[in-house]
Amino acid sequence: MSEINTNNKSSLVVQEELNVKEAKKAAKVGKIVSTIVTYTFLILLALIVLFPFYWMINSSLKSIEEYKAAVPTFWPKDVRFENYINAYSVANLGTLFLNTVIVGVVSTILSLIITIISAFAFARLEFKGRDLLFGALMATMMIPGEMFTVSNYVTVFKIDKLLAQMGINATFSNTYAVLIIPFLVSVFYIYLLRQNFKQIPNELYLAAKVDGTTDFGYLCKVMVPLSLPTLISITILKMMGAWNSYIWPRLVTKVTKEKNLQLITNGLRNAFKDLSGDTDYPVQMAAIALVSIPLFLVFLFFRKYIMKGVSRSGIKG
Repeated sequence: MSEINTNNKSSLVVQEELNVKEAKKAAKVGKIVSTIVTYTFLILLALIVLFPFYWMINSSLKSIEEYKAAVPTFWPKDVRFENYINAYSVANLGTLFLNTVIVGVVSTILSLIITIISAFAFARLEFKGRDLLFGALMATMMIPGEMFTVSNYVTVFKIDKLLAQMGINATFSNTYAVLIIPFLVSVFYIYLLRQNFKQIPNELYLAAKVDGTTDFGYLCKVMVPLSLPTLISITILKMMGAWNSYIWPRLVTKVTKEKNLQLITNGLRNAFKDLSGDTDYPVQMAAIALVSIPLFLVFLFFRKYIMKGVSRSGIKG
């Protein structure tokens, strides 16, 4: 009887071991299948995202005849790198780059100053109506950006009319100021930085006040260094916004004999049309590829700061 019990126990142990091995094998197979499906899906999405960039490079190296061919080619038969040289000279990319850099750098610096001071006031300073004012600012985020564009354009037109009535031979439109001033304040950036400031322990602020540190000194020496990832994120996003701006520069700038204040985006719109109205699309694609390189490099090298800054700002409400 004891031998039978021993044999039954041994068979049960063997069966359990077999079940464990089968379970491990099934889990391993499931993990492999899951990995294959996941990476297949990610590769498919990557191809969908990267294909427009590939087609841009492909088109920029073609002749205009090959570009307009009924059957598209997935690699140019006659590679024309001179399209990039022509793009730089025809579109006057040097001037467009300079204008965009000036507007982007100046607007980013001024916007950072406004954002830091505003976020500090809403996060740390106590004054009547603070929460009500912040709620009103947040409510403006619900207004479509096109409404601000229309109201800003009307304001610029009225300023030019007022200057003309005063006999001043100057205009507010078609200047660097009109490209920079209207969009210096970003409620989203203020909210983002305020959330980051609120994560800093209030004890640091009280200790600094006991030591006789002013609010401005505490802001510069404590809060700004601790919030550096978020500030880097805001800087990058603001620069990218200035670089990609299209509607507003197209409304308020124009090309004259004296100056050309167009930015890259709207400067490339009609730069490659000939007298008959036809557009040299391969050269235009080459110009687009050239102006896309800086943004691509910025995102490639600073993407971790963008993610880190945004994630840190969303932890505490």
